[in-house]
Amino acid sequence: LIGVGGISSGADAYDKIRAGASLVQLYSALIYDGPKIACRINRELAEFLRKDGFTRVSQAVGLG
Repeated sequence: LIGVGGISSGADAYDKIRAGASLVQLYSALIYDGPKIACRINRELAEFLRKDGFTRVSQAVGLG
């Protein structure tokens, strides 16, 4: 399942992952904020995962 639409932060990506997405797609945020947005989202997502005790994204898929 791929989470698409409205992803502009690590929190947005984490919400999609917890809802069952194993992959998220960026487009609008990439256009508006440039390629550095991917690094920021990745960093924020990693912090959410650590905070909840996960070491891999796959551990959080579908747990929300």
